[in-house]
Amino acid sequence: METLLNRAIYSRRNLLNFCYFLFALSLFSCKNDTPTEATNKVQTTIEETEETSNSGDKTILFFGDSITAGYGLDDTNDAFPGVIQTKIDSLELDYQVVNSGVSGETTAGGRSRIEWILNQEIDVFVLELGANDGLRGVALSETRNNLQAIIDAVQEKDADIKIILAGMQLPPNMGQDYTSEFKSIFTDLADENDIELIPFILEDVGGIPSLNQNDGIHPTVEGHKIVAQNVWDVLEGVITNP
Repeated sequence: METLLNRAIYSRRNLLNFCYFLFALSLFSCKNDTPTEATNKVQTTIEETEETSNSGDKTILFFGDSITAGYGLDDTNDAFPGVIQTKIDSLELDYQVVNSGVSGETTAGGRSRIEWILNQEIDVFVLELGANDGLRGVALSETRNNLQAIIDAVQEKDADIKIILAGMQLPPNMGQDYTSEFKSIFTDLADENDIELIPFILEDVGGIPSLNQNDGIHPTVEGHKIVAQNVWDVLEGVITNP
């Protein structure tokens, strides 16, 4: 939480905005997609990846919630995974991005669909889940176990898949003990599994009105560019130094 307070929320107003941001994210994102819509998104992911396998490119799969899905954007290619694809293309790297984000997804939801998602070739797996758990007050042990189960499933599918875990933080109104332990889940799992960690995926975006949509919840196009850079700071080393 110290990083968030020091770097992103530099005033009381922004701190409150960030609290509203994360609380509303849970309420809004969990109701935006019906089961049918979520299923269609996963099906689209499978179809896109089948096309990718035919191209000969390696696959980077982003597995997450509404942040990954790019909720509220006119063009989902403006979501951070799409921004990263543009970066990859400009560098002429042989990687294809697949966006497997579903709005409202929890770690339990991710755990329930991971086996299906793994029915495809994946070279890099970026795991961005957990915020909705924290905002709903899900037991921290459950969140930790679900994330570990997802990591285990990916590693069992193919030990050569490179995993990147996206860290998340919660506002202080959730309680100091809860927020501190929640934050540590991501660092602990990264260390225990020897995988890469994005310290805080919403660094310099969460709680800043100009970088979020009119609902104050989801990043704007400009906000996603910053999120993409946060991810790229870690991803670049993974894909350019095999």
